Amino acid sequence: MADQQARLSWRDGTIPVSDQFDDPYFSIHDGLAETGHVFLAGNDLPERFRPGFHIAELGFGTGLNLLAAWKLWEDSGQVGALQFTSFEAFPMVPADMARALEAFPAVAPWAERFLAVWTGQGSCDLGTLCFEMITGDARLSLPEWTGQADAWFLDGFSPAKNPELWGEDLMAEVARHTAAGGSAATYTAAGFVRRGLEAAGFAVTRIPGYGRKRHMTKAELV
Repeated sequence: MADQQARLSWRDGTIPVSDQFDDPYFSIHDGLAETGHVFLAGNDLPERFRPGFHIAELGFGTGLNLLAAWKLWEDSGQVGALQFTSFEAFPMVPADMARALEAFPAVAPWAERFLAVWTGQGSCDLGTLCFEMITGDARLSLPEWTGQADAWFLDGFSPAKNPELWGEDLMAEVARHTAAGGSAATYTAAGFVRRGLEAAGFAVTRIPGYGRKRHMTKAELV
């Protein structure tokens, strides 16, 4: 497991940067606001929430997207548990997650609850959240997954630095593991990513991005 853990450097002591991919884990301009704009609003949440709603994610990172979605689930008064599955090749150890998440006091109560039970791998049940991390190369693990997601958070490192997580074959697997009427959203508007999603059967829209990013991508399975 140790050789598969995330190796980090810290920018300004607060922003974790992946040594494996030379890319920061979240926006230096406010990672939580970016999560809200790209992944939550990009998947039309909370409007689409319903009992049993399932989010899947490529790239768990610090867990910020999970915590933001879980907070939104509870704040919007949903019934039952949010189902959340994340595919991550290089899990961050819980101590590093805790350090990174200190930058976001708005999700501190959810971070505390999650980190109280999270060991860094596997799954956990927190009543209103059922979470599973599937560790390893998503190109191998996603085809074997038996689940179906209502919404996808495509949050790998930059396509220029982590092209393996954005290939056409993997986007086809994302589509194959998307429920009818499901969606996907990502911060990138790279042409090959959009073309891969379109080839997989998504209707793809380029919309305004967060902060300095002019565009992002929103996709709906058709």
